[in-house]
Amino acid sequence: MMRDGAGVMVRLASVADAVALQSCFRDLSISSRYNRLMGAASELPAEQSQKIIHSGRGVTSVLAVTQVDGCEQIVGEARYAFDQDGWRVELGLSIDDRPQRWELGAALLSNLEGRAAALGAAQLFGDTLRSNYAMLAVARKAGFALAATPGDWKQVRFEKRIDAMPQALPGASLRMAGRGEVAMAH
Repeated sequence: MMRDGAGVMVRLASVADAVALQSCFRDLSISSRYNRLMGAASELPAEQSQKIIHSGRGVTSVLAVTQVDGCEQIVGEARYAFDQDGWRVELGLSIDDRPQRWELGAALLSNLEGRAAALGAAQLFGDTLRSNYAMLAVARKAGFALAATPGDWKQVRFEKRIDAMPQALPGASLRMAGRGEVAMAH
């Protein structure tokens, strides 16, 4: 829930989200856009937009959305890619500048952790710029360890081993229920 009492829902991204996603990205501060893409950009590059709205081949994107004046508004996005060979999930996320301090980043990380557990991953990780203090703080608070990113002195890798039972993590139960592994509450 956001500070103004509005609820936030996390859902899969779709092709229908392309315009709203671009609008959300344009509304980010210059530093937030730079942190998300690890480079300068005034708008979300078409290639990145296509990757976000078209899931598949082990890569999925989720959006954090809320209602503003009766219309859905994107306030965060996250992408994750499952590497079956290494049983790891790589992630990236961005949060609208206004709710950055409202625990939305932590909630998205928790959601991704549940999704990673449901996939059977043993580790969740991402890379961010050393200057992205907000992301580093969120990752640290969520229990991620910080280390140098191999081969890139400008980045920091945050990683977390997934030891919890998938049923205990948000987002994990839906995937498991879809495979018939757990019963859904009615």
